[in-house]
Amino acid sequence: MTGQHFAIFETMIGACGVVWGEHGVTAVQLPMGTEEKTRKRILQRNGDVTEAAPPAEVQHAIDGMIELLAGKPNDLADIVLDLDGVPEFNRGVYDIARKIPPGKTVTYGDIAKQLGGVELSRDVGQALGRNPCPIVVPCHRVLAAGNKPGGFSANGGVVTKLKMLQIEGAVVNHTPSLFD
Repeated sequence: MTGQHFAIFETMIGACGVVWGEHGVTAVQLPMGTEEKTRKRILQRNGDVTEAAPPAEVQHAIDGMIELLAGKPNDLADIVLDLDGVPEFNRGVYDIARKIPPGKTVTYGDIAKQLGGVELSRDVGQALGRNPCPIVVPCHRVLAAGNKPGGFSANGGVVTKLKMLQIEGAVVNHTPSLFD
């Protein structure tokens, strides 16, 4: 199989999608409300991709994501990502985020410190907002200062982020303020 392909799969939070090429997974799509909307978003974001049955290594990735979203601890570390074309800084952020175990959280500032300084926190947040592989690169495990949820670019926003953290058993003490 050459070129890019995708598959839709059902999870506890809805129909997700995965896109892959010759060198690994290139994108993951969180649910958009319906399978058809998820498919449409994949086609919009990934250009010339065709729907196909996943090869064994991609099926393994799908099975791992289904397990994780069903509450079974799976760090998905063995999933090969193809992040060719992703800026080096973003890849560094994603490498650090992939080391956060299920059920645990860190802040944007924690990752920024590992990359050179807390002043990079906003850049870390922007990189995570552009994450092409949510779930596999667990951006939902990264919180704002004060352990507040911060943003989440997936459909459903912060509600989706909190739901994913709840499924994993993470404790997030968040009482929305007047300004959340």
